[in-house]
This record gives sequence, structure tokens and C-alpha cells, in this order.
Amino acid sequence: MIKKILSILFLGYSLTIFILAMLVVLPFILISSILFKQKKAQDIIFLFLKLWAGIFSIFCFFPIRTRGYELHNPEKAYIYISNHNSYLDAIAVVLSISGSVKPLGKIEMAKTPLFGMIYKRVVVLIDRKDKESRARSVEELKTDLARGQSILIFPEGTMNKTESDLADFYDGAFRLAIETQTDIAPMVILNARTLLPRANPLHAKPGIITCVFDEPVEVAGLIADDLEDLKAKVRKRMEYLIEAN
Repeated sequence: MIKKILSILFLGYSLTIFILAMLVVLPFILISSILFKQKKAQDIIFLFLKLWAGIFSIFCFFPIRTRGYELHNPEKAYIYISNHNSYLDAIAVVLSISGSVKPLGKIEMAKTPLFGMIYKRVVVLIDRKDKESRARSVEELKTDLARGQSILIFPEGTMNKTESDLADFYDGAFRLAIETQTDIAPMVILNARTLLPRANPLHAKPGIITCVFDEPVEVAGLIADDLEDLKAKVRKRMEYLIEAN
């Protein structure tokens, strides 16, 4: 009972810090989205997101440890591919990737009070139930990549609800990589599901989150027929990173 009460108190405290930190950066994000456009806006907004994530990480005792990022060229645009197990993944991604990244995100999250104001200015929105929305999001992602903007896609589509380390992957990220000839940068987020389980957030507790990056997977010369092999290759690398760490 005491442990449960402490978890509830910690969750309430963390939520309060989350909101307060968001209130600190929100005006700067809104102003940046008005004054700047395209990749310049994303770069500046991402700096304020790092401030928000840093405040939350420090005051809620969720330190982020990063390994392997030196394998990536900071001047190059990648399609980052990551597992997705917890609400803490957003904090981990923002703090572990040194440059800016534009995620693909569900349109439903844009309706969240306060958070939605930031969310819709940072992500490429997609309604997976709407064919036209899916097509528009793909075109927007292609445009961002052409401008040198790295993007982030969770190939599982949503938070992993299975008992496995990785749920089934959708094809979209890998088709996009082949069509734009953009290398894939696999990464995994470790321990986030243990610290803040999606299924039972009342079990929240502080602890270290580790982000591990692998060498980029080159796609130069690949064609549509190579999609399944590419998807299997990236999944195998991510499974290895999870098992080895």
C-alpha cells in the first residue's frame, strides 16, 4: 500500500513538472513557429523542446544516457527508427538526438489541452484511418527530408501493447526510405516501459533511461522489391541492441 501511494504521489509530481516545464517553453515555441519557417523553425523549436525535456528529466529523476550517436553524421538527414513503449519515449528522443528531428505523430494527440499546441507545431500529423491524410503525411515527410530535415518514425505505429520487445512493423518508414534514398538510423529506448508502464502508469518510478543508436543502414540502390528485406534487417538490428543492452 505504501509503495502504491508513493507511486501515485510521484506520478502526480511528475505530471506537474511536465506541465510547468511546458508552460515555460510554450511562448518561445509559438513565437518561433511564427517568425521562422521550415527547417529553421524546427531547429529553433527543438532547442526549446530540449529545455522542456531537460527540466522534466532532471526534476523528475529520469536521467537519459546515450550511446552510439557518434556513429551518425550530424550534417546528414536520416530516418530515425525507434521502438515505442512509454510516454517517456518523447523525453528520451528529444534529449538523445543532438540535432532536430521531425516525428510522425497521431493526429489525436493534437487535441490534448496545452500539449497539443506544441505537438502540432513539431510533428507531421497523420490520421491512419484516412487514406488522404496518410498520403499528405508521406508527401510532407518527403519534403522535409529533401530540405535536410531528419525525421522520426515509430514503425510499430503506436505504443507496443504486446509482451514482446518489438511489435510488428508497418511498411511506411521503409518504403519512404527507399523512395527518397534516405539512410535509416535505428535506435532503441531502454527501460522506459519499466519506469512508466503504459498499461499501469500508477507503477511509475524514477530511474535511468538509455538510448542506444546503431550504425545507419544504407539504402542506396534499393528498390521497392527490397522493402521486406530492409524491414527485416532493421528489426534484427534493433532486437540485437535490446538484447545486448
